[in-house]
Amino acid sequence: MDLSPSDATTRRRRGLLIVLSSPSGAGKTTISRMLLDADDEIAMSVSATTRPMRPGEHEGKDYHFVDDEVFDQMIRDGEFVEWANVFGYRYGTPKSPVKDALREGRDILFDIDWQGARQLEPDFGEHLVTIFLLPPSMSELEHRLRARGTDSGEVIADRMRRAADEISHWAEYEYVLINDEMDECLDKVRAIIASERSKRVRQTNLVPFVRGLIGPEH
Repeated sequence: MDLSPSDATTRRRRGLLIVLSSPSGAGKTTISRMLLDADDEIAMSVSATTRPMRPGEHEGKDYHFVDDEVFDQMIRDGEFVEWANVFGYRYGTPKSPVKDALREGRDILFDIDWQGARQLEPDFGEHLVTIFLLPPSMSELEHRLRARGTDSGEVIADRMRRAADEISHWAEYEYVLINDEMDECLDKVRAIIASERSKRVRQTNLVPFVRGLIGPEH
């Protein structure tokens, strides 16, 4: 994605697209929530979905709830950065808000799997930071899923089967963390983001700043 010269002189840095992935139960949702609470420069990507709205969810805040016909039209119109079929429903990331965030130097957090991360790469690779969370063990992962108390044994068994497939894609991510202790894992995620924000290529105001320090002749 190209950014205009005027953007480079008015923003202190480029925005990040932060992908946080993990198998179900490994802590992705909890870490995401903690990260959003701790860092007001990060906003959650709001996906469109064909899944019905659940109690307590709000249109435009949790998801954009659409029917299959609208979702199909959005695909045909090229409105998605990425989309995937998950547990019988489709989820997609609208392209326009992502481009707006990058232009304004804002960071967007994506709660998507390896398939979604792969789809982001061609258009947004230079802005992408991918992080995968591993459970400390498969037995601990199953324990966490059962501790939720929301899924049947059959559903948990299916999630465990899917977990092995998702974990097999760990090497496609830039950063891989073992989520043994939640607060420690959050600290590591925040350190990764701080480091990525400080990279020279992301600080678009450095050239005029340095010229102001030492003069244009150097």
